[in-house]
Amino acid sequence: MVRDIADTVELNNGVRMPRLGLGVYKVKDGGEVIQAVHAALEAGYRSIDTAAFYENEKGVGEAIRTSGLRREDVFVTTKVWNDRQGYESTLAAFEESRKKLGFDYVDLYLIHWPIKGKFKETWRALEKLYREGYVRAIGVSNFKIHHLEELFEDSEVTPAVNQIELHPRLTQEDVRAYCKEKGIQVEAWSPLMRGRLMDEPTLVDLAKKYGKTPAQIIIRWDLQHGLITIPKSVRKERIIENADVFDFELSDEDMKKIDALNQNLRTGRDPDEIS
Repeated sequence: MVRDIADTVELNNGVRMPRLGLGVYKVKDGGEVIQAVHAALEAGYRSIDTAAFYENEKGVGEAIRTSGLRREDVFVTTKVWNDRQGYESTLAAFEESRKKLGFDYVDLYLIHWPIKGKFKETWRALEKLYREGYVRAIGVSNFKIHHLEELFEDSEVTPAVNQIELHPRLTQEDVRAYCKEKGIQVEAWSPLMRGRLMDEPTLVDLAKKYGKTPAQIIIRWDLQHGLITIPKSVRKERIIENADVFDFELSDEDMKKIDALNQNLRTGRDPDEIS
């Protein structure tokens, strides 16, 4: 039972990662991202998910440094973008991200997408960064089962996390089962399907039943499935609301009702179509 915003999950290398974090995709660098991160940290969040592609790493780092919290109290994730994949280019890209953040280390570094013919060399660079202590854990994002199987052919370190698009319309049960078998923690991006599920009748009914919002129902569903989840918002009241999910528990029957909403429907790109 996940009871508190401070609850963490133990990754396969022993590092503990908060179950709930703030995503900052499409949040403008500077004042907007600083304000959003400050609001999240004040509300008790201790995990921030950014990426080189988001172009807001500088603001994320500044927000954490000016929050009054110790660096080690905030779990920071960033990612290498597609056009920087490859061994040497990934090492250079990481150093750029690290300098923008302004930190000595990053808690979790991910391959943003499985770029065919490149992600194995990219992973080799991540393994080097991990061995040298620049990152506490390494993982992947948007990897399907066949991408992971290909990675395992040559890898020395098993990914700690696979961050994938996951919401009630895209439950990805096959990927989740495979990752569980391999000891990889699944993290949900776009857990609220970019706001498109707020009028879904099943979720509206459950929201009324539990005295919550549809968004809170979805986030609770994530947590009870053992997922890490990173809902995104720039509004302080919504950031606080998204974290108000620790005072109730969905029944097994209601969890299954949400599971049944799956349509294998993506809002983002299919990983097999990324090049």
